[in-house]
Amino acid sequence: MGWRDEKGRPSRFKGPVRLRRDQVETTTTDQRLLDSRGPHDWVHTDPWRVLRIQAEFVEGFGQLAELGSAVAVFGSARTTPDEPSFAQAEEVGRKLVEAGFAVVTGGGPGAMEAANRGASQAGGVSVGLGIELPFESGLNDWVDVGINFRYFFVRKTMFVKYSQGYIVLPGGVGTLDELFEALTLSQTRKVTQFPIVLLGTAYWSGLLDWMRDTQLAEGKISQSDLDMMVLTDDVDEAVALMVAAREQEDRAG
Repeated sequence: MGWRDEKGRPSRFKGPVRLRRDQVETTTTDQRLLDSRGPHDWVHTDPWRVLRIQAEFVEGFGQLAELGSAVAVFGSARTTPDEPSFAQAEEVGRKLVEAGFAVVTGGGPGAMEAANRGASQAGGVSVGLGIELPFESGLNDWVDVGINFRYFFVRKTMFVKYSQGYIVLPGGVGTLDELFEALTLSQTRKVTQFPIVLLGTAYWSGLLDWMRDTQLAEGKISQSDLDMMVLTDDVDEAVALMVAAREQEDRAG
């Protein structure tokens, strides 16, 4: 049909994409590639970003492929050293290393820094998977293996792919995001044998009560969805659940 469709409107396919009216371009992709004249804005457009995204995946996979058994620890970047959950995060990091795990966090301050500190001081592998944000200053000083990502979805893939489970301390929106991402992947069986521990009964009980009394009561979730999470204040119990999941995975493998 050339440059016009059956109704006489300007129309053209650009690969699998159909363009009409004002969206129709007057040059071809290979023409723009080979023509050295004109603007160079193409390097900042979405097709170029695909290569940048690919590069982040390659970098993450290459760096973490030999990490071994690891557990992700999440918690608020705003947790201060005088809060009980800060000391608890540090204890989690230390005891995970003693149990043979690497510790993976978001690499930021607060609870993440505490977990990285506990892991590093215990002589283990302390990993930080950071993200470029306008209000955070990069990876904390206790990260021994650090990767800073541009894209949240690439970073999330690394957490799930290279962690055998999540331990979630009190946190905010980002912590909830990671928690519910893990729950969704477990519920839909995208990941299996993936223990999720909520550490801090006073903090997390309200959320679980709402999920039970509202979501479950109205049939929006199943009891098995709630059963995917274990609520405790006991760091030893949290670590033991990770060890048990690893042993079960080893037997299955």
